[in-house]
Amino acid sequence: MPTIFFLIFRRLRNPLILLVCVYAIAVLGLTLIPGVDDQGQPWRMGFFHAFYFVSFMGSTIGFGEIPYPFTDEQRLWVLFCIYTSVFVWLYSIGTVLSLVQNPAFRYAVTHTAFRRNVQRIVEPFYVVCGYGDTGRLLIHGLVRRGIRAVILDYNQDRINNLELTNLDIFVPGLQADVSDPENLITAGLKHIRCAGVVALTNDDRTNLKVAITSKLLNPDLPVICRSEIHDVGLNMESFGTDQIINPFELFADRLAMALHSPAGYIIHEWLTSSPDTPLSEPLFPPKGRWVLCGYGRFGKAMERYLSFEGVEATIIEADPALTQAPADSVLGRGTEAVTLRQAGIEQAVGIVAGTDDDANNLSIIMTARELNPALFTVGRQNKQENHPLFEAAELNMVLQRSDFIARTAITLITNPLLAEFFRTVDTEDEETNNVLASRISGVAGARVPVTWTIDVSKNAAPALAIRLFQKAVTRLGEITIDPSDRTHPLPCIALLLKRGPNCQLLPSPDTELALGDRVLFCGRQATYARMRSTVVNQNTLAYVVGQVEPRLGSRRPTPKPGAAR
Repeated sequence: MPTIFFLIFRRLRNPLILLVCVYAIAVLGLTLIPGVDDQGQPWRMGFFHAFYFVSFMGSTIGFGEIPYPFTDEQRLWVLFCIYTSVFVWLYSIGTVLSLVQNPAFRYAVTHTAFRRNVQRIVEPFYVVCGYGDTGRLLIHGLVRRGIRAVILDYNQDRINNLELTNLDIFVPGLQADVSDPENLITAGLKHIRCAGVVALTNDDRTNLKVAITSKLLNPDLPVICRSEIHDVGLNMESFGTDQIINPFELFADRLAMALHSPAGYIIHEWLTSSPDTPLSEPLFPPKGRWVLCGYGRFGKAMERYLSFEGVEATIIEADPALTQAPADSVLGRGTEAVTLRQAGIEQAVGIVAGTDDDANNLSIIMTARELNPALFTVGRQNKQENHPLFEAAELNMVLQRSDFIARTAITLITNPLLAEFFRTVDTEDEETNNVLASRISGVAGARVPVTWTIDVSKNAAPALAIRLFQKAVTRLGEITIDPSDRTHPLPCIALLLKRGPNCQLLPSPDTELALGDRVLFCGRQATYARMRSTVVNQNTLAYVVGQVEPRLGSRRPTPKPGAAR
């Protein structure tokens, strides 16, 4: 606000001074020029009446001559004052319009309103840096889950697009340089309700600066960063960045997982997809020789992970010197049949179209299919608007960076324990993962399940914490009972129990809970609300553990004789 007032008074100083001078001269003239009253006697106007008359005369309202008709001398002076005041008013109004259109003033007003909106937030929120394709998908995903966010982006058009988007929750946005610490502080970096920072810009160096700033100014705040350059990612990790999302590395790791553990891959897909969407089918990439088109950051990651799985890859690269491709690489783009034949496409089992041009990637896939219809196809989609084309091409796997990064970030934000679960799944054998996938499919049906975490603490689960504090044994299976009918279990499964540094996959229903435990569940949409009522409400918990009986004809429980209330 001080900045706004400073700009207003600096720009309006001359018009205000001129307006005051004109009004003062007009008032003084009316008091000095004699008039005639209704008796024909000489009369002079007082300062109050003169100021009153000049006020409505200068604004061209025109109430008439008061308190008596004017003499010719007075009317001549009034004519002079009318045209002078009109000129001054036009000059003042023009200055005001110019001030309103001034970029510095508009930015100051926007900046002040943004800061005020952030300060008024009373719920946990995330500072999201970058509102491109990835940021937009992330914000929509967070809003659908009832999570608040604040946006910073250097592009004003993107902020305008945010303001025009009909979101269920108001999301403040500001056009600003996210690498400037002051802008991050304005966005709520030190706000008591700030739950974390997510850096999603297209510039890895900018994301690194956001990570450094966040960890220095608020070390306990979780930070999630996008990084597509391996060295920058290592730098982020050295500063304590909590989660680093490299879409190329993660996607290549998913393909490698699908090669040696299809069940592990499908578990990742199911639990990171949008809830209530159809479950995807398992993938079985073949082992053999693959053709890899493009040896940039994506191509290097794919080649490294395929090699780790013992899969041979023939590389096609248009500029081997620039990308430092292997000496035996085939020169070309891969869009030509002759280049694909030279790479041995007829004998290959899979192809990866990984260039930074969507048209070339689609051309590579279509040409390769004509030469070998049995190929397993993997493509890189660079632009969100080309999704219909890649969907029509029916590839086996598609990397859409924006969607992939947004899904990963939403998973990390909404359920951090899910990352621990995935790390545990990655170390399990295929038989265990098959059992896990079968159980998830059984409880979810044909739709993607939701995941949630129950923290056994007095804040998150007060009823359960009180019971455990009283040394009453409570088993994991008891909190998965339907609170409306304890003869039926809730449609969910416990995926992981974290107790201290130890994690237990698929804990048994007979596992005794302890204070400080964190349990990861997955199930249907309405299950979480029912389970939460059990761990929060003491009466509900007493009912599911058998301490109280339901009243006949009523769903309200009644205590057993001698039962603790």
